[in-house]
Amino acid sequence: MTPDAELPVWAREDAFPEAGPGWGWVDRKGRRVAVEGFEELSQAIVEDAGARVDLVWTPDARGWVLPEEIPALHPALREARLRWARWEIGEGKRQMGIFAAAFAVVMGFHWYRGEGMFSSGTLGLALLLFFIFGFLPWYQGHKRLRKARKWAAGEMAEDAPVLRFETWLSIQPAPVTRLLLGLMVLVGLVQIYVEWSSKMPSQLGMVSVDRAALTKLSGRPGDWWRLLTGPFLHGHWLHWLMNASALAYLGKRVEVFARWPHVALAFLISMWIGGEASARFMTKASVGISGGLMGLLGFLLVFESMHRLLVPESARRRLLAGIVMTAVLGYAFRHFIDNAAHAGGLVAGMIYAAMVFPKSSSPHRPRTTSADLIFGGAAVGLLVASALLACMKMLG
Repeated sequence: MTPDAELPVWAREDAFPEAGPGWGWVDRKGRRVAVEGFEELSQAIVEDAGARVDLVWTPDARGWVLPEEIPALHPALREARLRWARWEIGEGKRQMGIFAAAFAVVMGFHWYRGEGMFSSGTLGLALLLFFIFGFLPWYQGHKRLRKARKWAAGEMAEDAPVLRFETWLSIQPAPVTRLLLGLMVLVGLVQIYVEWSSKMPSQLGMVSVDRAALTKLSGRPGDWWRLLTGPFLHGHWLHWLMNASALAYLGKRVEVFARWPHVALAFLISMWIGGEASARFMTKASVGISGGLMGLLGFLLVFESMHRLLVPESARRRLLAGIVMTAVLGYAFRHFIDNAAHAGGLVAGMIYAAMVFPKSSSPHRPRTTSADLIFGGAAVGLLVASALLACMKMLG
């Protein structure tokens, strides 16, 4: 058995809090539910309709563990996973039907009016919703169903490392990422207020976009400060929700493993470079933090490749899958997705990680230096100021 000192933090015996006496399980919010014994614990897993049982404890466990790490619980887990997968497939089919109908209605409306059927933002949004809320859950459900059926051959334990990694990551604090999410909420609320209260005509369709988005002029930003304010604005509630979800995961992963200064620095630099790329290759006004998000994704791809013992291999492959999916969506919806900002941010994040971090064979996270604290603090301050400036510009 490998000593804890030679394991990454999420793989150690003390990665999770110490267990209480007896038997029980813990949900994703950290609430503990004690049970009488093994049979009751197995039944709780079988009846777990909301995938709430993240961790369990037993009299033999030193701390909380994943149910996948207890072979005796595998039959109950398999039954639960099969049911979840079938539900996800059914829900995906239902959502595909809803958004396919919406897509057909919008296409018919544009055909009736004699307009170009594939140039509408509404049509693109219907397609995007179909893909995200319909096709992806349906596909993931089939994938999980195949995997759950394989578990009958005793392969469930192979998934334990990546599940342990993701579960441990989900309960780690990430204050800088939460701050960035808070800034998104603040600017989003101000943007909603401005749009609802304004009676002025807008050349670009939204008053907030006129006032604070990244506008372009002859291959450069309309105003330099728009490179800082534009990313905090969003064009639609779905746009905001997708970016917030991505930031919550990518920001936390960077913050937990590379430390908090590099969340702010990588995000800020990638946001800026992504905006510069957008100004040179896109003519429409841009909003959204996609450049910064792609920078965090590129940062993680390089950083975790140079620190290969920090995370499971399968978790790193998911980053590549994220880049591939972003590229596919960017091509499919290129009429209203800023691919220049995506590419610029991705490259910026990758270069930043390659320049700042040396290759390491250690399973331990790098330490924060004094320079990291100084520059990271300055980046946090600039991001806060940028969000406040966006609010001031929108309010006029």
